[in-house]
Amino acid sequence: MGIPSTPGVVDEKASPLPDDVLPETSDIALASNGNIIDHGLQRGLKNRHLQMIAFGGVVGASVWYGTGTAISYSGPVGALICFLIIGIDVFFVMQSLGEMSTLFPIQGAFIELAGRFVDPALAFALGVNYCYLWLTNIANDYNNISLIMGLWTDAVPPYAWILIFCAGFQCTSLLGIVFYGEMEFYLACWKLICVVGGFLVAILINTGAIGGEYIGFRYWRDPGVIANGINGFGKTFVLAAVYYAGTEMLALTAAESRNPKKDLPKAIRQTFWRIIIIFLGLVFFAGILVPYNDDKLLTATSKSAQSPWTVALVQAGWEGGGNLVNVVMITAQLSSVNSAIYVASRSLVALAANGRAPKFFAWTTTNGVPVNAIVFCNVVGLISLLNIAATPGKVFSYLISISGAATFIAWAFIGITHLRLRKAWLVQGRSLDELPYRAFLYPYGAWFVVLLNLFLVFISGYEVFVGGFAAVDFVFSYLVIAIFTVLYLGWKFVKGTKFVSPAEADLVTGRRDYLVNAEEDSASEEKPRTPWYISVKRFIFS
Repeated sequence: MGIPSTPGVVDEKASPLPDDVLPETSDIALASNGNIIDHGLQRGLKNRHLQMIAFGGVVGASVWYGTGTAISYSGPVGALICFLIIGIDVFFVMQSLGEMSTLFPIQGAFIELAGRFVDPALAFALGVNYCYLWLTNIANDYNNISLIMGLWTDAVPPYAWILIFCAGFQCTSLLGIVFYGEMEFYLACWKLICVVGGFLVAILINTGAIGGEYIGFRYWRDPGVIANGINGFGKTFVLAAVYYAGTEMLALTAAESRNPKKDLPKAIRQTFWRIIIIFLGLVFFAGILVPYNDDKLLTATSKSAQSPWTVALVQAGWEGGGNLVNVVMITAQLSSVNSAIYVASRSLVALAANGRAPKFFAWTTTNGVPVNAIVFCNVVGLISLLNIAATPGKVFSYLISISGAATFIAWAFIGITHLRLRKAWLVQGRSLDELPYRAFLYPYGAWFVVLLNLFLVFISGYEVFVGGFAAVDFVFSYLVIAIFTVLYLGWKFVKGTKFVSPAEADLVTGRRDYLVNAEEDSASEEKPRTPWYISVKRFIFS
C-alpha cells in the first residue's frame, strides 16, 4: 500500500509500512535566511535556543504566586513532596520523549506518534487535549497579568490589561521562529538570574539580614508542615503538574530544530535539572518565608494576591518590595505567554496538517510562520476575560483544574506511545543500538509514567467530594476526561480507525537522517578552541 497522495496527511486506518516511501526531502524548501523549511515550518532553532525555551516557557510569572498557593493547599513540606513526586514523573516523561523525538523529529511529536504506534483516533484526541491544555495556559497567563498589574493600580480594569497584552503578544508571536528563539533565550537567561536573586533574597530575609528578625523554620512549627490532608495533596499535585507542564514542549521544537538528533538530548538533560531545582527551591523558600495560612496568598477566593516574596519583604519593613517582585513577574510573563502561544499553535498546525483539524490552520508563510493558527490560539486565550464575572483567584483555580487534568492525560499517553514504539521496534527486528537516544530505566520508567498519571488524573478532583458536593467544581475537575473520551470514541467511530499492529507500524517516515548528515559535514571542519569564560557561560545559560 502506498503513502497518502496528499503530502502530510496520514491514512486514518492502520496500515502496513509503505512500500514506496517518498524521500525525506520531498517537501523541503529554503527560507529567505537560508534555513530549511520542513513541511511548512522553519528549522531555525539552535542548540542554545532549545536549552532555554522549555525553561523560559515553564517558569512564568504565576510561579511566584503559585508557590504561595501550593503551601496554602498542603503546607510547606506537603508542597515539597508533591513537587518532588511530579518532578520524578516529568523526568521519566522526558526520557520517553527524548527517545521518540530524536528518532522522529516531526510536526506534532508525540501527538502524531500516538497515531502511528497506538491508534489514529488517539492522535486526534491527544492533539485536541494538548492544544486546549495550552489554550488554557494562555488564558491563565493573561489572568496572571491582570493580577500583577492590579497590584500597581486599580484605575485600569483587569479586562483592559488582558486586551492590551493580547495585542502585544499577537505582534511578537508573528515574527517567526528565529525571533522567537532569540527572544526566549535572553528572557529565559533573565528569568534564571531573577530566580537565583529570589533565592538570595529569601535567605537574607530568613536569616534576619533584611528586616533584622531571624525566622528560621518558625513557620514549619506554627502553623505546621502539612495542611488539609489528602485534599490538599490532591490540589497541589494538580498545581505542580501545571507548573511542570511545558517541559515536554521540547519534543515539539524538534520539528523546528536545525539538528534535533544532536541538540534535543542535551536540551532534555539540562532543562530537566534546571527546572526541578528551581521549582523545589522556590517552594522550599516560600515555605520558610511565610506561614501557609497567610491570607495574602493566592487562593480561589482571592480578588487580588501577593507572592510569598512580596509578603515577606513588606513584613520585613520594605513597603515597596512588592514593586520589585512585580517587575520580576511581569518580565517573566513576557516569555511564558509567547511559549504558550507557540506550543498551542504548533499543536493545532500538526492536527490540521494531518487532516484532524480544518486545513485553514495548517497554512504557513514562505518563512514558516503559521499565521492562522497563531491568531486563533491567541484570541481563544481571551477566555481569561471570565475574570470580569468571577474573581481572578477563582478563574485561576478553574484554569488550573483544566490544565492539570489535560497534562496528566498527555503524560500518560506519552508513556503508552513510548511502550508501543519500543515494541514495534523490536518486533520488526531493529536493534536498540540504532536508537539515537535510549530512555533511562526503560520499561520501568515508562510504566511509572503511565500508572502514576492515570492515578493522578482521577484523584485530581477529589476535593469536590469533601465537605459537600460542588457541581461547578466537579465539572471543571473532570470535564477534560469526559471530553477526551468522547473525542477518542467519536473519531474512532466516524473514521473507523483500528489499533496499529507493532509488526505493521511505520518506522521509516519522519526519521530526518539528512539533518544529521548535513551537521556532520559542517562539524568535520576544524574549529578553534573555546575560551574558558565562554564555556562557563554556556554551562549556566546553554
